Amino acid sequence: MGVHNYLIEGLSGTGKTTVAEALQRRGYHVIHGDRQFAYYGDPETGAPLDWPVFDSDSDKVAWGYRHWIWPVERVKALIADRSHPISFFCGGSRNRHHFIALFDKVFVLEADAATLDRRLAARPADIFGGQPAEREFNTRLHASGENDPANAIRIDATAPLADVIDAIIAACEAGGGGDTAGSE
Repeated sequence: MGVHNYLIEGLSGTGKTTVAEALQRRGYHVIHGDRQFAYYGDPETGAPLDWPVFDSDSDKVAWGYRHWIWPVERVKALIADRSHPISFFCGGSRNRHHFIALFDKVFVLEADAATLDRRLAARPADIFGGQPAEREFNTRLHASGENDPANAIRIDATAPLADVIDAIIAACEAGGGGDTAGSE
C-alpha cells in the first residue's frame, strides 16, 4: 500500500515480525503478511487446501511450508494502493512468484543456523519453531538456501535490531527507494 513497496522475507526465526514491529514504531506502514492474510493453499491456483493426514511430523511440516501462501489479488491491490509513501510487507509465502516482481526491493533477513535454532527453541510449542520437527525443517532450509528469493538484498539479522532497521532503510534510500521518512 505504498508509492514504494518492499518485501522483507527470511526463514523462521530471522526476525521478520520483530523487524515489522520496529518499522511500525518508526512510523512506517507495515503489512504483516503471515499474520494478516496467509493461509494454506495451492501455490499456483490459490485454492485453499485442507490438511491431509501425514505419517510423520516432518512430512506435515514440509507440506505446511510448501502450501503457506498469500492471496495474490489482495497483495496486488495493496501494492497498487498509493495512499502511503512506503509499505513494508513482512513474511513469507510460497506463491511469491506471482507478485515478487511488483516490489521495489526484496530483503532477506539472514542468521546462522545456531542463532535460528536458539530463537525457535525459545518459542512456545504452538508457534512455528516450537516443535523439534519444525526446527529440523528450518535447519534444512537454511542449509539448502531454497527459501531465498533471487536478487534479494541480504540483511544480517544477528545485528542489533536498530542496525537491522537502519540497514533496510539505507538500502531503500539507495537507488530510487524514495523518501523513507516514516509517515504515520
